[in-house]
Amino acid sequence: MTLTVNDQLTLLHDILSEQTEDCCGEIAEYQQIKRLVQSMMAQNNITDNQLLQLLPEIYNYGRQGEIAQHSPEHITTNKENIEQWMSVITQVNLH
Repeated sequence: MTLTVNDQLTLLHDILSEQTEDCCGEIAEYQQIKRLVQSMMAQNNITDNQLLQLLPEIYNYGRQGEIAQHSPEHITTNKENIEQWMSVITQVNLH
């Protein structure tokens, strides 16, 4: 079953939300973040310019998280960005 862009955005939002709430992330979650962003960018279905500009940042967050020595510190450092990303994802997903 192929996930729609809305499904992918919901999943991405859920992962980011859990990471900020728990202040920890598994390598598999960071890999999933990267796969979701790559898939959305490849599908070329996203029309929201703000989200399009944020996707590379979210991808980098996933890439850096995958190799981070201290996941809680990585999440804390990016907390403001993550909250902004989740806000944009929510706005885009409502339309």
